[in-house]
Amino acid sequence: MSENAPDIIYTLNLLGAFTYVNPSWKRIMGHDAEELVGRYFNDFAREEDRKAYRKLFKGIRDEGKSVSNYIGVMLTKDGKERIFNMNSAFNRDSEGRITGVVGSMQDVTELREIEKKLNQAQKMEAVGTLAGGIAHDFNNILGAILGYTEIALTDPKVDERLRRYLNQVYTAGERATDLVKQILAFSRQSDQKPRPLRVSPIVKEVMKLLRASLPTTIKIRQDIQSEPDTVLADPTQLHQILMNLCTNAGHAMRETKGELKVSLVPVEIKPHDSLIIYHGLIPDMYLKLMVSDTGAGIAPEIMDRIFDPFFTTKGSGEGTGMGLSVVHGIVKSYHGAITVESEVGKGTAFHIYLPLLKEAGEKRQVKAAADITGGKERILFVDDEEMLVQIGKDMLTSLGYEVIERTSSLEARKLFQSGPDRFDLVITDMTMPNMTGIELAKEIMRIRPGIPVILCTGFSEEITPEKATAIGLKDFIMKPLIRNKIAAAIRRALDQKGQG
Repeated sequence: MSENAPDIIYTLNLLGAFTYVNPSWKRIMGHDAEELVGRYFNDFAREEDRKAYRKLFKGIRDEGKSVSNYIGVMLTKDGKERIFNMNSAFNRDSEGRITGVVGSMQDVTELREIEKKLNQAQKMEAVGTLAGGIAHDFNNILGAILGYTEIALTDPKVDERLRRYLNQVYTAGERATDLVKQILAFSRQSDQKPRPLRVSPIVKEVMKLLRASLPTTIKIRQDIQSEPDTVLADPTQLHQILMNLCTNAGHAMRETKGELKVSLVPVEIKPHDSLIIYHGLIPDMYLKLMVSDTGAGIAPEIMDRIFDPFFTTKGSGEGTGMGLSVVHGIVKSYHGAITVESEVGKGTAFHIYLPLLKEAGEKRQVKAAADITGGKERILFVDDEEMLVQIGKDMLTSLGYEVIERTSSLEARKLFQSGPDRFDLVITDMTMPNMTGIELAKEIMRIRPGIPVILCTGFSEEITPEKATAIGLKDFIMKPLIRNKIAAAIRRALDQKGQG
């Protein structure tokens, strides 16, 4: 019966040498049964596991203990590691004397790999949710910093020295806004809109930038296939992926000579490919981006942590540790996959797979530049943060609008219901107690159909620009609110209303 068993069945003598293995050993481990004659169990174990295996064998042979569901690693004929669920017990002869050990080994390598990927995915999802919440609060803080700075810069009484200081504050605020975008990209809640995009021009552009920043001791090689190379992506995020991976590669070779290689090729993912099993891809054509280096490599003990946010091997001042987690979030949001191969002392290679679009070419949208102007209309501005309400009122008032503000969505609904025709437009925050921005917007549009409503938020899993349009909103804007951005949105909403 053991001859047909899917798991490995074996027996050992009292010295720990093999006396029998079933055919599954050859199928899984690669050795013929004859190759095991006179060889010991530990001959196929990793060096670091042999002491533990000797202890287990001795416990079975000398103390009559059994081993149940012990997870161990064995080396195949070609040196690869396989993970097994091991069960062992003593073997007796017809007279009851212990003659050796009988055991079974269930190959759980793929199962453990899937469990590891699932745990990683759950961890990334949990931290992503936390990151989104942080981004929401951070955006509110940035809204105050940028909003008041913008208002102060429009004051003609501000002298040149103070204006210079304010410009520095505004620049710092914009950098912080970019950091929030990274956090949102990591949590896969970025407001970036993917569009059909050719990747090869972006790769070539990044490589030009890198040549100027990397030391001459690092050689750069490119293997870029320009067609087909169209994917659904955001150009800024693709640029971010490349810069993060190439910068990390350069950092790994900073103390030695080395080679940075970037390749871009189309590949076909077929059924039963490991990328389908472990990374959730579907059989189709993909664009494979590879970034490799000949640097220090990644230690095996930290390989499982490299995509964790804020984990870094760099020293103080060399990075935030957000790079690879951001890359991971962006790639997953594109329904792609990222894998890594590394060997200490020899280098690292990252492989990114993005679904290829079947239609060739890139749909370009050309938007004519327009002057940003204000107006005289009356606006109802709603946000549960007192400070943000005041900033919004000051900002819109400086553009010429008459602003009525409320910090409660319930009070805002009551005010609007008492005089729907008093207002030309409503701007509301998304996340508010008692009644969310979407609920308030629906109520307002029910009371007075056709009134333009703009929704604002720092972070939300419930709404996207497409969903906002579907429920009748005129616009959906991510915080922090920038003066020109909100001014343009207001004019679009009001002018569309006038044309309608």
